[in-house]
Amino acid sequence: MKQKKNPAFVKFKGIEKRFGKILAVKKMDLEIPEGSLVTLLGPSGCGKTTLLRMLAGLEEPTSGDIYINGKRVNDTPIHKRNLGIIFQNYALFPHKTIFENVAFGLKYRNVPKSAIKDKVEKALETVRLPGVGNRMPSQLSGGQQQRIALARAIVIEPDVLLMDEPLSALDENLREDMRREIDNLQQELGVTTIFVTHDQREALSMSDKVVVMKDGFVQQEGAPEEVYNNSANHFVADFLGHSNFLNCTVAEKSDRFLKVTLEDDTALLAVPSGEFKNNDKAEIVIRAQKFKLGYQADYVEEQDMNAFFGKIVDRSYMGGEVSYFVELKNKRVLHAINFVKRTPYRRGDEVFMKVAYANCRLLKID
Repeated sequence: MKQKKNPAFVKFKGIEKRFGKILAVKKMDLEIPEGSLVTLLGPSGCGKTTLLRMLAGLEEPTSGDIYINGKRVNDTPIHKRNLGIIFQNYALFPHKTIFENVAFGLKYRNVPKSAIKDKVEKALETVRLPGVGNRMPSQLSGGQQQRIALARAIVIEPDVLLMDEPLSALDENLREDMRREIDNLQQELGVTTIFVTHDQREALSMSDKVVVMKDGFVQQEGAPEEVYNNSANHFVADFLGHSNFLNCTVAEKSDRFLKVTLEDDTALLAVPSGEFKNNDKAEIVIRAQKFKLGYQADYVEEQDMNAFFGKIVDRSYMGGEVSYFVELKNKRVLHAINFVKRTPYRRGDEVFMKVAYANCRLLKID
């Protein structure tokens, strides 16, 4: 998905939030393009939900300003911000019908009763659940309840849609279905959407822009492909998928790559992220999916490829993929994930691991 270049619709300027002595969000500047789906991604306690709650009006910022469509909203009450909000637990009223749940926000916006019925029916059709208005939430599955929560959020035609870990209560198959539903619906409606998650698959598969957070700071923001393939630091590379990290020293620079030496004096080629000079200490990050495995007896040297040699000490068969752990002669273990094209390699097999130098990113050591 391409990152949209629309102007900022939501803007955080110097935003900070303290809870007593705890600094949850630290002097953050962030812009959300109009009509985009932006994901706040990070582990628990990184500040992503706090940021969302400040935008929603559920928490007051300690300092800084929040803007929606150019208007400062710090002092605007939550019911006047025109936001659609979806929580992790759906927050449906168990004693109200589906119709009453979806219509709830409209009643507080002085929408005429004659229009409420049409708007609710349209919202239910949009989430592909027409005709369920007379049912109770307990009569619907978890996935259907999530759709109702989505219908309730969009029926008010919000300026911004906020979603806080909305899929975490669903099983894996339903999560995949709902990821596609939310992505398609956001594209259809064109509503500016901020999605909070700790699941990197959700972030990478749905977003126009991913904002990776840690300890109240933005570590990196950009299109999913950029953040994944050109991670700014160790944390981002480690949090986004399966990565191998190798300490090294810069030995020689060229226009296309850097030659580095590992701790066991092995020479490799890598692409730098940032400026490096000879003798700088650094680390190489290699995604597990970037390795190509083969039997050592079949190894043929290739230009622009780095190679490692070892034996498989563990593996996990995952259907279409196999996760391998290969122990090198220096006892270092590297992780590789390969698609299954033939009989998977087995423990004890002696293999080579090839990786293009373009997939070996050189990072500064934090």
